[in-house]
Amino acid sequence: PGLLLLTSFLLHMEDGHASPTRLVCDNRLIQKYIGEAKDMEKRVGQCQVLPALSCPAVLPLVDISLQQWKSKLIETKRREILCDLALLVGAVAGAQGQVTQECGARQLGQLYRHANSFLLLLQTFGWEAGPWEPGCSPRSMEQTHITSIFLTYRQLVQGKLRFFFHDLAKDLCQ
Repeated sequence: PGLLLLTSFLLHMEDGHASPTRLVCDNRLIQKYIGEAKDMEKRVGQCQVLPALSCPAVLPLVDISLQQWKSKLIETKRREILCDLALLVGAVAGAQGQVTQECGARQLGQLYRHANSFLLLLQTFGWEAGPWEPGCSPRSMEQTHITSIFLTYRQLVQGKLRFFFHDLAKDLCQ
């Protein structure tokens, strides 16, 4: 499924310059990814009791003030989301190394693929992707509950990513 996101994006590139037209212009696509994030969160909640992480996951704080969000430049928004995704992907990778239970491990694998696909996607949007620097997401928290990783991902997709694609749609879609 994560590869599907990247593939659908790559199929809509023009002249070697990333044109995320379908992803941002077809609102059903972002709704699909929000639905998948909700499903992953629900499925991990149905796993047998998952042990707390012995090494806490460092997660980005992804809540936003709509007023502040609207005042940011599109490139600033993209970099902020890249930082959040990079931190989240790192947290998922760290959690994967600690979870041996099959159900939890499977859900974390799926989450890793989805989050990493969005990270790769935003790096190829046609802007010059600068290197991700550790600490570029100053607002973070430590969590020992695996379910909080899924909650953070859903909030990121439902919030910043959805609003970011909405902003891009204003310029790209007729």
